[in-house]
Amino acid sequence: MSLATVDPYVQDGPYAWFRLAISILLSTLGGAGMWAVVIVLPAVQQDFGIDRAGASLPYTATMIGFAAGNYLLGRFVDRYGIVLPVIASAFSLSAGFALAALAPNIWMFTLLQGVLIGLGTSATFGPLVADISHWFVKRRGLAVACAACGNYFAGVLWPSFIQWSLTTTDWRGAYLQIAVICLVTMIPLALILRRPPPETAFSGAAGSGGAGHRSVRLSPSALQWLLVLAGLACCVAMSMPQVHIVAYCVDLGYGVAPGADMIALMTGAGVVSRLATGFLADRIGGVRTLLIGSVLQCAALFLYIPFNGLTSLYLVSLIFGLSQGGIVPSYAVIVREYLPAREAGQRVGLVIMATILGMALGGWLSGLIYDMTGSYQAAFLNGIAWNLLNMTIAVFILMRGRRQDGTVAA
Repeated sequence: MSLATVDPYVQDGPYAWFRLAISILLSTLGGAGMWAVVIVLPAVQQDFGIDRAGASLPYTATMIGFAAGNYLLGRFVDRYGIVLPVIASAFSLSAGFALAALAPNIWMFTLLQGVLIGLGTSATFGPLVADISHWFVKRRGLAVACAACGNYFAGVLWPSFIQWSLTTTDWRGAYLQIAVICLVTMIPLALILRRPPPETAFSGAAGSGGAGHRSVRLSPSALQWLLVLAGLACCVAMSMPQVHIVAYCVDLGYGVAPGADMIALMTGAGVVSRLATGFLADRIGGVRTLLIGSVLQCAALFLYIPFNGLTSLYLVSLIFGLSQGGIVPSYAVIVREYLPAREAGQRVGLVIMATILGMALGGWLSGLIYDMTGSYQAAFLNGIAWNLLNMTIAVFILMRGRRQDGTVAA
């Protein structure tokens, strides 16, 4: 076949990789909604004169809005495509950051974080991941992992940007700057994604992406809700370092800057982890990949308990990032392996919603445990307990696949 007759718009084709690159950029920009509030947490606490649990509420509200948006917009994407949700996301993020910068109290700030910023950033995670999964078959695991990396690129970019911004202005000024950046960059990028997925993405051939091509002796509903519970549990555990590492460093006397650097380090390492687990998922399946990531994350959480020196925290944060980065994308791979493609947006969105609710619950629980005990040690133990639940569910799904046909389905 000559080059002139090759369709560039087929699955795994040149356009698919170009579309993936645009999706990563959008996810990185929209990820500001998730990471900004983490970096300004100590400044917000001081500005509004509240305790640590109260200062954690805006993050929790953001994650609730983010979670709801992943499911609701996922359903919308299944029917109408990705472009309109991303454009709406740009307007919502811009308005949310601008208004939050003017918030007179913690309650208004929390409301804006949840309704405008949380919902706004949701379109640039789960819905984008579901959309890009339709454009790949052979490299779907890698593509999904790459799209999910945008969230971690955001964790590298935005903490560094905000840390720099805080040297010239306060947290309110930094929020106004983010509002402008989101508006002028995201809308043009969204318009590039107007082409709908190829029809082959919804065909029924095994392995074509139409329906799940792996099997497990569980009903679709049972598998879906097990994945929801697993996602909730793993992200309660995951949230402890990601949400509270800046505050933890402040408590230890190291200041905000090292904590922000640690977030950038763990999320940068998470990019490496996500890419590696994307390759791995294409070879051994999503469930095994999920289990490996969960075991490694649990081990990394244990390391935070005895080591609290500055150098040690940098090293453990690196290990944590390398351990947990591939966990959330594994859920999207599992959904596409076992469940129908035409429902990918809402099914991926539902599991992603659970992971985000886990982050919200874990962020708040860690602040509450800190206020009750005066230490983060018990909060780390709480995260480990939730992580063990996630591991148990992954093993159960893996064994159900083994029982069906004598081999491991995942």
